[in-house]
Amino acid sequence: MRLYLTALNPTDAVLEGFLPAAASLGLPVTVLTDRPEQWPAHVPAVRCAIRDAAAVVAATAGDQPAALLSNSDHLQEVTAIAARKLGLPGKDPEAARLCKDKAATRRAITAAGLDLVRTVTVDPGAAPAVPAEMFPAVVKPREGVASEDAYLVADHRDLTNRIADIRDRRPEAALVVEEYLTGELGTFDTLGDGTTLAVLGGWRTRLGPPPTFTEECLDWSPPPKHVDAQLRVYLAALGVGLGACHTEYVVQKDRVRLIEVNYRLIGDRMDLILADLLGVPLFEYVLRLHLGEPLAALGLPAAVDRHARVEYVCADRPGRLAAAPGPLDTVFGEVRLGCRPLREVGRIADHTGTNRDYLAALHAIGPDQDSVRASLAAFREGLRWTIVE
Repeated sequence: MRLYLTALNPTDAVLEGFLPAAASLGLPVTVLTDRPEQWPAHVPAVRCAIRDAAAVVAATAGDQPAALLSNSDHLQEVTAIAARKLGLPGKDPEAARLCKDKAATRRAITAAGLDLVRTVTVDPGAAPAVPAEMFPAVVKPREGVASEDAYLVADHRDLTNRIADIRDRRPEAALVVEEYLTGELGTFDTLGDGTTLAVLGGWRTRLGPPPTFTEECLDWSPPPKHVDAQLRVYLAALGVGLGACHTEYVVQKDRVRLIEVNYRLIGDRMDLILADLLGVPLFEYVLRLHLGEPLAALGLPAAVDRHARVEYVCADRPGRLAAAPGPLDTVFGEVRLGCRPLREVGRIADHTGTNRDYLAALHAIGPDQDSVRASLAAFREGLRWTIVE
C-alpha cells in the first residue's frame, strides 16, 4: 500500500510536512509531478500529466494506493476526480472546483442565499464591463493563488491598466472583478472527515499597503462562536468536507463575508507553525483522514493556551539576495522563536507585491500576546537581509 501525492514544484508542506508524516505512519510515498527534475534526489518523484485525472489513475497502477491527495490549489479537483475513480477517500470534485474558481464560489454562496458580492468575470481578450458603482474593486485571476496579480483598483481607468499589465504575464487567464470587502482579514482553518468539521483555529492578518495584498503579519486569533457558525454554513454551501481547508474572511457589523476558500492547508510555512502551536502531528492527521479514519480518532485539542505570531520579511525592491540569516531557532524566556528562509541566498528576483517577495518567515510561540510580540521584535532586530540591485 502506497501514498500518492500530486504536486507541482517542491514545497515546505510536502518536504517537511507530508513526507515525514507518511514515514511516521509507515507509508511509502510517490510524488506525482510534471516537473520531477525540480525535486530533491531523495524524494521519489515520478513524472505524470497531473492535470489529467486518467493519467493520475494510471500512474498508481504499479502499487496499490492507500491514499491519494494533494496540497496544491491547482490540483485539488483533478486529484479528487482520480481518488473517486480509484475508490479512495477524497474530496468532492465539485466542491474542489467551486473553491478554486472564485467566480463559481461567489455564485454558489449567492445561490444559497448567504451573501451577495458583486462580481464580474472578464474572459481572456475581453474588455471589462464593470459598473461605476462597483468601485473601488479588486481584480484578480479567476483561479489565482497567493495574492498574485490581485490589485485594488479605484476606477475603470485603473482597472483597464491593471488588466493590461496582468495580460502581459498571463494572456490566457480569465479574471474576476469584485467589490472590495473592507475589514480586518481573518482565517478559519479546519479539518473534516466528510461528515464532521473540526476547527483548528484562525489568524488575524495584517496586510501590506495597497494596491497589492501581501500578508505581512499574522496573530493567533480563533474566531468567536457567532463567526465560527456563519463560516461553517458557508463551507457547507460549497460542499467542503474531507481534509484540510483554509478560509479567508472579513466581518462587517457581525456579518461574515468570504474573501476566498482554499481547499488545503494554510501555506507559507503557517501549516508547520500551526502544527507546532497546536502540539499535534497535523500532517499525519490530514493523511489519516484521507486514509478513511474518522475525525474523532485524531485527538484534536479543545483549546490552545498559547499565543503565536508570524511575521514575514519582505523584499522591498528587486535584486539579488546577497546575505540572509537562518534557519534559526532560539528561546527568550518562555517564548520559542524561529526564522526560516523563504528565498535562497544568491537568487535574483523581481519585486511583485505578493508573497513571492518573502525572504523569511519569523515566528514566536509563547504564553501570551505581549511576551510573544516583545520577544519577536527583539529577535527580528538582530537579523539582517541584504539585497543588491
